[in-house]
Formats: sequence, structure tokens, C-alpha cells
Amino acid sequence: MRKLSDDLLVESYFKARELQLSKDFIYLIETEIHRRSLTHKIIV
Repeated sequence: MRKLSDDLLVESYFKARELQLSKDFIYLIETEIHRRSLTHKIIV
């Protein structure tokens, strides 16, 4: 996950939610989003 750009990480998060992928996988993406302080990009 660390090699993904910020934009690609956020895009992956929304796509994973759209496709209803594993909650564990989505949690991993969310954790990385929080680590990078990008939470403001996923709050609607």
C-alpha cells in the first residue's frame, strides 16, 4: 500500500466499497489513509 500514490489509494478505497470487497481489506485501506492523514478525502 505504501507504494500507491495518495490519489490511487483514495480511489481504491471508494472502488473497494463500491464492489463490497472484504471488510478486512477495506479496513487496511482505511488504516493507510489515516496514516497518511488523508481522512478528509474520504469523508462525504
